[in-house]
Amino acid sequence: MTDGRSTSENPHGDTVPAVDPDVARMTVGVFRPDDGRLDGAVELLEALGADPVPDPMLAVEPTGAAPREDADVAVLTSTTGVELAAGAGWDPGDAVVAAIGSTTADALRAAGYAVDVVPEEFSSAGLVAALAPGADGRRIEVARSDHGSAELTDGLAAAGAYVHETVLYELVRPEGSGRSAELAAEGDLDVALFTSSLTVEHFLDAAEERGIREAAVEGLNGHDAVVGAIGDPTRETARAAGIPVDVVPDSASFEKLATAAVERAAPSHH
Repeated sequence: MTDGRSTSENPHGDTVPAVDPDVARMTVGVFRPDDGRLDGAVELLEALGADPVPDPMLAVEPTGAAPREDADVAVLTSTTGVELAAGAGWDPGDAVVAAIGSTTADALRAAGYAVDVVPEEFSSAGLVAALAPGADGRRIEVARSDHGSAELTDGLAAAGAYVHETVLYELVRPEGSGRSAELAAEGDLDVALFTSSLTVEHFLDAAEERGIREAAVEGLNGHDAVVGAIGDPTRETARAAGIPVDVVPDSASFEKLATAAVERAAPSHH
Protein backbone atom coordinates (compact mmCIF):
# COMPACT_ATOMS: atom_id res chain seq x y z
CA MET A 1 0.00 0.00 0.00
CA THR A 2 1.01 3.62 -0.44
CA ASP A 3 -0.08 6.80 1.26
CA GLY A 4 -1.44 8.26 -1.96
CA ARG A 5 1.63 10.35 -2.72
CA SER A 6 3.93 10.37 -5.68
CA THR A 7 7.31 12.00 -6.17
CA SER A 8 8.53 14.82 -8.38
CA GLU A 9 11.65 16.93 -8.80
CA ASN A 10 12.22 20.43 -7.44
CA PRO A 11 13.95 23.11 -9.56
CA HIS A 12 17.33 21.85 -8.33
CA GLY A 13 16.73 18.31 -9.60
CA ASP A 14 16.16 16.80 -6.16
CA THR A 15 13.40 14.26 -5.71
CA VAL A 16 10.69 15.53 -3.38
CA PRO A 17 7.37 14.09 -2.26
CA ALA A 18 4.32 15.43 -4.06
CA VAL A 19 1.02 16.00 -2.32
CA ASP A 20 -1.99 13.96 -3.47
CA PRO A 21 -3.73 16.05 -6.18
CA ASP A 22 -7.12 15.07 -4.75
CA VAL A 23 -6.31 16.87 -1.50
CA ALA A 24 -6.90 20.63 -1.34
CA ARG A 25 -3.64 22.47 -1.83
CA MET A 26 -2.23 24.06 1.30
CA THR A 27 -1.40 27.76 1.27
CA VAL A 28 2.23 28.53 2.08
CA GLY A 29 3.52 32.04 2.81
CA VAL A 30 6.98 32.55 1.32
CA PHE A 31 8.87 35.74 2.14
CA ARG A 32 12.04 35.60 0.05
CA PRO A 33 13.27 38.70 -1.85
CA ASP A 34 11.87 39.13 -5.34
CA ASP A 35 15.29 38.81 -6.99
CA GLY A 36 15.11 35.30 -8.42
CA ARG A 37 15.01 33.58 -5.04
CA LEU A 38 11.26 34.09 -4.78
CA ASP A 39 10.67 32.48 -8.19
CA GLY A 40 12.74 29.47 -7.20
CA ALA A 41 10.84 29.16 -3.92
CA VAL A 42 7.49 29.28 -5.71
CA GLU A 43 8.60 26.57 -8.16
CA LEU A 44 9.74 24.34 -5.31
CA LEU A 45 6.49 24.74 -3.38
CA GLU A 46 4.42 24.03 -6.47
CA ALA A 47 6.49 20.87 -7.02
CA LEU A 48 5.61 19.91 -3.45
CA GLY A 49 1.91 20.28 -4.32
CA ALA A 50 1.39 23.44 -2.29
CA ASP A 51 -0.20 26.75 -3.22
CA PRO A 52 2.52 29.37 -2.60
CA VAL A 53 1.64 32.86 -1.46
CA PRO A 54 4.61 34.95 -2.65
CA ASP A 55 4.87 37.85 -0.24
CA PRO A 56 8.41 39.32 -0.27
CA MET A 57 9.33 40.73 3.12
CA LEU A 58 12.80 41.89 2.07
CA ALA A 59 14.10 44.11 -0.70
CA VAL A 60 17.74 44.96 -1.30
CA GLU A 61 18.86 48.57 -1.56
CA PRO A 62 22.60 48.77 -2.39
CA THR A 63 24.56 51.49 -0.59
CA GLY A 64 27.21 51.80 -3.30
CA ALA A 65 29.95 50.89 -0.82
CA ALA A 66 32.60 48.25 -1.50
CA PRO A 67 34.62 46.11 0.92
CA ARG A 68 37.99 47.47 2.03
CA GLU A 69 40.97 46.04 0.20
CA ASP A 70 43.62 46.43 2.93
CA ALA A 71 42.38 43.79 5.37
CA ASP A 72 44.10 40.61 6.49
CA VAL A 73 40.78 38.76 6.49
CA ALA A 74 37.64 39.56 4.49
CA VAL A 75 34.28 38.10 5.55
CA LEU A 76 31.26 37.86 3.24
CA THR A 77 27.93 36.73 4.65
CA SER A 78 25.55 36.47 1.68
CA THR A 79 25.33 35.91 -2.05
CA THR A 80 23.90 39.43 -2.40
CA GLY A 81 26.99 40.83 -0.72
CA VAL A 82 29.21 38.82 -3.06
CA GLU A 83 27.36 40.09 -6.12
CA LEU A 84 27.66 43.70 -4.99
CA ALA A 85 31.33 43.35 -4.06
CA ALA A 86 32.14 41.73 -7.39
CA GLY A 87 30.13 44.38 -9.25
CA ALA A 88 32.18 47.07 -7.53
CA GLY A 89 35.40 45.41 -8.71
CA TRP A 90 36.51 44.45 -5.21
CA ASP A 91 39.99 42.94 -5.02
CA PRO A 92 40.77 41.16 -1.74
CA GLY A 93 44.47 41.04 -2.56
CA ASP A 94 46.27 38.65 -0.20
CA ALA A 95 43.47 38.64 2.37
CA VAL A 96 42.07 35.40 3.72
CA VAL A 97 38.53 35.22 2.34
CA ALA A 98 35.87 33.73 4.61
CA ALA A 99 32.27 32.85 3.68
CA ILE A 100 29.51 32.27 6.19
CA GLY A 101 28.32 29.11 4.41
CA SER A 102 28.52 26.96 1.31
CA THR A 103 26.06 29.06 -0.73
CA THR A 104 28.10 32.23 -0.17
CA ALA A 105 31.30 30.29 -0.86
CA ASP A 106 29.89 29.02 -4.15
CA ALA A 107 28.94 32.57 -5.14
CA LEU A 108 32.45 33.79 -4.34
CA ARG A 109 34.04 31.07 -6.45
CA ALA A 110 31.63 31.74 -9.32
CA ALA A 111 32.71 35.40 -9.20
CA GLY A 112 36.35 34.37 -9.45
CA TYR A 113 37.41 34.63 -5.81
CA ALA A 114 39.30 32.00 -3.84
CA VAL A 115 37.63 30.93 -0.59
CA ASP A 116 39.87 30.08 2.34
CA VAL A 117 37.47 29.61 5.25
CA VAL A 118 33.95 28.17 5.49
CA PRO A 119 32.92 27.39 9.09
CA GLU A 120 31.44 24.04 10.08
CA GLU A 121 28.42 25.88 11.48
CA PHE A 122 26.94 28.28 8.92
CA SER A 123 26.32 31.18 11.28
CA SER A 124 27.94 34.21 12.90
CA ALA A 125 28.93 32.04 15.84
CA GLY A 126 30.46 29.53 13.44
CA LEU A 127 32.53 32.25 11.75
CA VAL A 128 33.77 33.52 15.10
CA ALA A 129 34.78 30.00 16.12
CA ALA A 130 36.63 29.49 12.81
CA LEU A 131 38.43 32.85 12.76
CA ALA A 132 39.02 33.65 16.44
CA PRO A 133 42.12 31.44 16.96
CA GLY A 134 44.16 33.56 14.53
CA ALA A 135 42.35 36.87 14.93
CA ASP A 136 44.51 38.65 17.50
CA GLY A 137 46.02 41.78 15.97
CA ARG A 138 44.64 41.16 12.48
CA ARG A 139 42.50 43.54 10.42
CA ILE A 140 39.20 41.87 9.61
CA GLU A 141 36.78 43.35 7.10
CA VAL A 142 33.12 42.30 7.46
CA ALA A 143 31.05 43.20 4.39
CA ARG A 144 27.31 42.60 4.70
CA SER A 145 23.82 44.11 5.08
CA ASP A 146 22.73 46.74 7.58
CA HIS A 147 21.05 44.02 9.65
CA GLY A 148 24.09 41.85 10.32
CA SER A 149 24.38 40.22 13.71
CA ALA A 150 26.59 41.95 16.29
CA GLU A 151 27.61 38.46 17.42
CA LEU A 152 30.08 38.32 14.52
CA THR A 153 31.76 41.70 14.92
CA ASP A 154 31.71 41.62 18.73
CA GLY A 155 33.07 38.08 18.80
CA LEU A 156 35.97 38.89 16.46
CA ALA A 157 36.78 42.07 18.39
CA ALA A 158 36.79 40.08 21.64
CA ALA A 159 39.32 37.75 20.01
CA GLY A 160 41.65 40.72 19.52
CA ALA A 161 40.93 41.62 15.90
CA TYR A 162 40.63 45.13 14.50
CA VAL A 163 37.19 44.83 12.95
CA HIS A 164 35.83 47.10 10.24
CA GLU A 165 32.29 46.70 8.92
CA THR A 166 31.16 47.84 5.49
CA VAL A 167 27.42 47.98 4.84
CA LEU A 168 26.97 46.89 1.23
CA TYR A 169 23.18 47.01 1.21
CA GLU A 170 20.14 47.78 3.29
CA LEU A 171 17.22 45.42 3.72
CA VAL A 172 13.82 47.09 3.62
CA ARG A 173 10.21 45.89 3.60
CA PRO A 174 8.71 46.16 0.11
CA GLU A 175 5.70 48.39 -0.31
CA GLY A 176 2.48 46.40 -0.41
CA SER A 177 3.78 43.35 1.44
CA GLY A 178 1.41 41.64 3.86
CA ARG A 179 -1.01 39.43 1.93
CA SER A 180 0.22 36.48 3.99
CA ALA A 181 -0.55 38.33 7.22
CA GLU A 182 -4.12 38.88 6.02
CA LEU A 183 -4.49 35.17 5.27
CA ALA A 184 -3.03 34.25 8.66
CA ALA A 185 -5.47 36.59 10.40
CA GLU A 186 -8.33 34.91 8.54
CA GLY A 187 -7.07 31.45 9.51
CA ASP A 188 -6.31 30.65 5.87
CA LEU A 189 -2.50 30.39 5.93
CA ASP A 190 -1.46 26.77 6.42
CA VAL A 191 2.32 27.25 6.45
CA ALA A 192 4.63 30.23 7.02
CA LEU A 193 8.30 29.97 6.02
CA PHE A 194 10.49 32.51 7.81
CA THR A 195 13.99 32.72 6.37
CA SER A 196 15.49 35.32 8.73
CA SER A 197 14.65 37.24 11.86
CA LEU A 198 13.96 40.25 9.66
CA THR A 199 11.26 38.38 7.72
CA VAL A 200 9.52 37.74 11.03
CA GLU A 201 9.78 41.40 12.02
CA HIS A 202 8.57 42.64 8.63
CA PHE A 203 5.66 40.15 8.62
CA LEU A 204 4.58 41.56 11.98
CA ASP A 205 5.11 45.16 10.78
CA ALA A 206 2.90 44.47 7.75
CA ALA A 207 0.24 43.00 10.02
CA GLU A 208 0.49 45.96 12.40
CA GLU A 209 0.11 48.35 9.48
CA ARG A 210 -3.18 46.63 8.64
CA GLY A 211 -4.35 46.56 12.24
CA ILE A 212 -4.34 42.75 12.33
CA ARG A 213 -1.13 41.89 14.19
CA GLU A 214 -2.86 40.10 17.06
CA ALA A 215 -5.14 38.18 14.68
CA ALA A 216 -2.22 37.19 12.43
CA VAL A 217 -0.22 35.85 15.36
CA GLU A 218 -3.30 34.02 16.60
CA GLY A 219 -3.75 32.52 13.12
CA LEU A 220 -0.20 31.15 13.19
CA ASN A 221 -0.97 29.68 16.60
CA GLY A 222 -3.90 27.78 15.09
CA HIS A 223 -4.09 24.03 15.57
CA ASP A 224 -3.27 23.15 11.96
CA ALA A 225 -0.90 26.01 11.07
CA VAL A 226 2.77 25.09 10.65
CA VAL A 227 5.53 27.66 11.11
CA GLY A 228 9.03 27.01 9.78
CA ALA A 229 12.18 28.95 10.69
CA ILE A 230 15.44 28.54 8.81
CA GLY A 231 17.61 28.55 11.94
CA ASP A 232 17.73 29.11 15.69
CA PRO A 233 18.03 32.94 15.60
CA THR A 234 14.92 33.13 13.41
CA ARG A 235 13.10 30.70 15.69
CA GLU A 236 13.95 32.79 18.76
CA THR A 237 12.72 35.99 17.09
CA ALA A 238 9.43 34.31 16.22
CA ARG A 239 8.97 32.82 19.67
CA ALA A 240 9.68 36.18 21.32
CA ALA A 241 6.83 37.62 19.26
CA GLY A 242 4.43 34.88 20.36
CA ILE A 243 4.71 32.81 17.17
CA PRO A 244 5.35 29.10 17.83
CA VAL A 245 7.87 27.40 15.55
CA ASP A 246 7.21 23.83 14.48
CA VAL A 247 10.04 23.16 12.03
CA VAL A 248 13.74 24.11 11.95
CA PRO A 249 15.81 22.22 9.33
CA ASP A 250 19.16 20.68 10.26
CA SER A 251 20.92 23.08 7.89
CA ALA A 252 20.10 26.61 6.72
CA SER A 253 18.59 25.58 3.39
CA PHE A 254 15.31 26.92 2.02
CA GLU A 255 14.69 23.64 0.20
CA LYS A 256 14.99 21.69 3.45
CA LEU A 257 12.87 24.21 5.31
CA ALA A 258 10.08 24.15 2.73
CA THR A 259 10.06 20.38 2.33
CA ALA A 260 10.04 19.72 6.07
CA ALA A 261 7.29 22.25 6.75
CA VAL A 262 5.02 21.02 3.95
CA GLU A 263 5.56 17.44 5.09
CA ARG A 264 4.71 18.46 8.66
CA ALA A 265 1.52 20.19 7.54
CA ALA A 266 0.35 17.46 5.14
CA PRO A 267 -1.10 14.96 7.68
CA SER A 268 -3.42 17.58 9.19
CA HIS A 269 -4.30 19.37 5.98
CA HIS A 270 -7.72 18.79 4.44
